[in-house]
Amino acid sequence: MRLKNRYSTALILSTVLLATFLFNEFLIYYVTISFACRWPKLVKTSKPVYHIFIISDLHLLGIYRGHWFDKLRREWQIYRSFQSATHLLSPNAVFFLGDQFDEGLLGPDEVFEMYASRFDSLMKVPSRIQRYVLVGNHDIGFHNEISPWRLNRFVNKYNTTFVSHATIGNNHFVLINSMAMERDGCQLCRQAEKELDILQKKLQCISDLNCNKNSDILYTPPILLQHFPLFRRDDSHCGDDPDTAPLSARSEKFREKLDCLSADATDRLLKAVKPRAVFDGHIHFGCKTWWPKPYSVWEWTVPSFSWRNTPQPGFMLLSVAEDELLVSKCLLPNELTVIALYTIVGILCLVYAVYVTYRSCCLKKRRLHPTYQLLTGKFD
Repeated sequence: MRLKNRYSTALILSTVLLATFLFNEFLIYYVTISFACRWPKLVKTSKPVYHIFIISDLHLLGIYRGHWFDKLRREWQIYRSFQSATHLLSPNAVFFLGDQFDEGLLGPDEVFEMYASRFDSLMKVPSRIQRYVLVGNHDIGFHNEISPWRLNRFVNKYNTTFVSHATIGNNHFVLINSMAMERDGCQLCRQAEKELDILQKKLQCISDLNCNKNSDILYTPPILLQHFPLFRRDDSHCGDDPDTAPLSARSEKFREKLDCLSADATDRLLKAVKPRAVFDGHIHFGCKTWWPKPYSVWEWTVPSFSWRNTPQPGFMLLSVAEDELLVSKCLLPNELTVIALYTIVGILCLVYAVYVTYRSCCLKKRRLHPTYQLLTGKFD
């Protein structure tokens, strides 16, 4: 009987722990994304609508930094989040806004190739989904850390330039290398300025019917994507959404060219591109910024996709047509929630195990020490 009770207790505890593990490591991603994430619906347009993921700051660990368990835990969270979201929401395209790697500027080319292969494996998409990878400072270094071989291996791997132009339908996207926007006259920045001038003339030509007579490309105001945020002094205007920076950090002053673009580079980009929306990352927390006239554009700073940078990761869902766009935020499972679930279930299981053990011991003692009752009365 005692053996049967022990087996029943072990079975109950194992079942509860296994169910908790399966929920926290698999089902929670489907549940959270299914209930919390929806494509924004465009109501004004009759044009084709495209759905796009905008993701930033994965910071995959390499071979030089970090603990193996930290690496395993974070990469599993990134993998399950991305694959669950892709399966449930089925985007037309995905943009990664830089800092795919945490150690991209370290190691020889062989290490970088191994690093890139792991990124491609974790963030694999079906062939029907277009994928664009922008560069961040952790991928090649800040402006003064960039070397030709670091830059070239990233450019060759992900087919990007200082200023790139992509189209999805008739929607134009401009992809910027933020570290090349220093505007200090170096060779890197001169090439970026040259490419920006070429793109500016190209966009002007597309928008001019006299210049664009023989082209099937229609002009729509482009969408600007880059790693660094546009110039701002701090995050004090970013509100109280779950993915914004902690209150104590919102008043910390941004450093131009390190935490955000310089005011000069921001003005140059916005006037050259004339975007209808701007998306960037880098600071690991979400923010929404309105740029008044003469720019008149919303800027969305995308939170990190990884628990390594924030307990509340997320990404942006963009629904875009030629004459309309809307943005919504997809918040992924919170790491603190997962830890709390493990802790609560662990404590309950421990309490239950102690209770069952105590109850079993007490019953055993009672059986080992029988009690006697004195009967009074007359017996024949």
